Amino acid sequence: MVKSGIILVDKPRGPSSHQTAAWTGEILKTSVGHSGTLDPMVSGVLVVMTGKAVKLAPLLLQHEKEYIACMRLHADVPRGTVEEAVKGFLGRIYQRPPRRSAVKRALRIRVIHKIEVLDMSGRLVMLRVRCESGTYIRSLCVQIGYVLGCGAQMTELRRTMSGGFTAAEAHTLQEIRDAAEAGCADSLILPPEAAISDIPKAVIRESAKEAVFHGAVLAVPGIISCDSFRAKQKIALVDERGRLAALAEALMDSDKITPGGHGLAARSIRVFSEET
Repeated sequence: MVKSGIILVDKPRGPSSHQTAAWTGEILKTSVGHSGTLDPMVSGVLVVMTGKAVKLAPLLLQHEKEYIACMRLHADVPRGTVEEAVKGFLGRIYQRPPRRSAVKRALRIRVIHKIEVLDMSGRLVMLRVRCESGTYIRSLCVQIGYVLGCGAQMTELRRTMSGGFTAAEAHTLQEIRDAAEAGCADSLILPPEAAISDIPKAVIRESAKEAVFHGAVLAVPGIISCDSFRAKQKIALVDERGRLAALAEALMDSDKITPGGHGLAARSIRVFSEET
């Protein structure tokens, strides 16, 4: 059985995300979970968690995503006009999930962090979109079509990034199988700490780590140092060697955590003890 951690799978077109993760688990002979579901005909980065790292799911699900999409316009439109329309979708947008989606079709707000036209040939437009988790690119293409006044639809989609994980780092199912048969599958597994590179951290004392493992709320004296964060923000609790001990919710702003201070600093959401 492989170690607990994260393996980046290059999901092919065809199978569902659940099926792709299940095949990965069968190959590695371990329990798995995945974050950020891709539709069957969408390819790209699927973050699969192995062993106890499945507890990272709430964090990984919030990661920003990046996609390359192919959009077909329903009429001829000059590239400059398309580029100008696309710029209008930068920032907060309203979306309703597609009819084929499994979630409730309630109106929601999502954030587009970056969107650009990479190429255009006739009525085919290639877009790169970096967006908040839960953004529907299929719906976004339809919305762009409405603004252009000609209609549009997504014809192909590939996820190129999830959080800080890129498609260049992902492995095909065949590569994972080859590594497993060669007895070196562990080399493909990233440590759980790879998932916390972009969230604030608090370094905690060994005695505090043991208390956190047993359900205690982390008090200020148990913190050695910390990044800047605000109350109610998700943070990572790590030991002095940088190993992930828990995901937690901050109970106070970091500027109130001072040497010799007191009070409750963070409440654990998921713990990562050696026994769990």
